[in-house]
Amino acid sequence: MIGIIGSVVGIAFLAAGVDAIHIEGVTLKSIVQTNSGTSIGTANIYMVVAIILCSGEAVIAKFAEHYFKGELLDGTPFNMERAKELTRLGIITIGVSIVTEMVAAIVYEIMSFIFVNTDSLEIGNWGSVGIGITFIIVSLICRYGAERGREQ
Repeated sequence: MIGIIGSVVGIAFLAAGVDAIHIEGVTLKSIVQTNSGTSIGTANIYMVVAIILCSGEAVIAKFAEHYFKGELLDGTPFNMERAKELTRLGIITIGVSIVTEMVAAIVYEIMSFIFVNTDSLEIGNWGSVGIGITFIIVSLICRYGAERGREQ
C-alpha cells in the first residue's frame, strides 16, 4: 500500500508542480531530470508501472494473510485442507505476478507513445513467481505431513 500511495502522490506532485514549483529559481522538472537522469514522462511511467505491480502484490498479500491466519488457528501446517489452500496460494501468486507483469508491460508501451523521449524499462516480477513455486513445494511437504499424521 505504501508503494501505491507513494506512486500516486508522486504522479500528482509531478503533474501539479513540474513547472509551477520554483526553489531558488530552479523548477521541479529540472531537479527531477538532473538528479534522476530521467525525463518527467519516464518518471510518470515508472510510477504507473509501480502502482500496477504493487497492486498485484497487495492482492497476493491479502490471500497470504488469509492462509497464515487460518494456519495459526489450526496450530499446525500439516493439515490436508491447509495444504490444498497453500497450493492454491502458490497458483494465485504465480498467476497474479504474471498478469500484473503483462499489464505493466502493456501500459508501459502505451504510455511510451504518449510521452516522448522515455527511457526503456525492464519489468521483472519473477521473484513472486519463485515465491509461488515455493508455496506449491511447501504445500506438498504439508500434505505429506498431514498424511503421516493420519497414519499414526
